[in-house]
Amino acid sequence: MTASDEPGYAQALDELDAILRELEGSDVDVDRLAERVARATALLAICRERIGAARLRIDEVIADLDGAAEPG
Repeated sequence: MTASDEPGYAQALDELDAILRELEGSDVDVDRLAERVARATALLAICRERIGAARLRIDEVIADLDGAAEPG
């Protein structure tokens, strides 16, 4: 999967929710279980990366605001 093929944060969360509902159901096939857990792991990594990137952008904006507020 390339970066352009990755789902956005909200889409990844929706898919994680769907996987959770599926896994909470009864009679989950072992092969399907392994597949869904692997997909959930990948989606979690995407979400963590997106949160980290957003945090960095927020820190940059705050630093810019702090710099602009200083008398110069």
